Amino acid sequence: MFNDRSTPLSLLQTRRSGKPRDLIAPGPDDAELRQILEVALRTPDHGKIAPWRFVIVPQNKRHALAGLLERAYRAEKPDAGRLEVESMHQFAHQAPTLVVALSSPVPGSKIPVWEQQLSAGAAIMNLLHATHALGYAGGWLTGWPSFNGDVRDAFGQAHETIAGFIFIGTPAKPLEERPRPEYDDIVSTWDR
Repeated sequence: MFNDRSTPLSLLQTRRSGKPRDLIAPGPDDAELRQILEVALRTPDHGKIAPWRFVIVPQNKRHALAGLLERAYRAEKPDAGRLEVESMHQFAHQAPTLVVALSSPVPGSKIPVWEQQLSAGAAIMNLLHATHALGYAGGWLTGWPSFNGDVRDAFGQAHETIAGFIFIGTPAKPLEERPRPEYDDIVSTWDR
């Protein structure tokens, strides 16, 4: 069983993202989404500088997002084919809920940018944990839209980066396990 909510540890041990293309309604309502994002705000944050931001893209703005993605993609790849352009529209319309997560390092902070970026990733992970704890599934995607300057400018400032598009909803089909690393391949004991 994935995302077993019987205990906090069970949830962590069985956590499984949902594929955004397979997430359907219902998604979290406004109060639940606020609760999810408030959990994300509890992320470890050296210096208490909150080096991350979240932008909610409402359902009634998904068409505008698709248009933005198409224009930015065509500007970067003028010879793009129909299927490539359609994939931008499909990306924008996945799942009932979409949150764009930004890594927003604080300029001039004594906290190294690397630590600030790690905190942004941790905030997204907390967002996903809260999503799954409420009985939904979330999927964290990057891909081409995360690395395009025009798309970034639509959501953030020059010093920020899109850390991911977080899609949230209810799985339309059963979640499937993916390959996981073997414990002994990843974990060792320091012995110097």
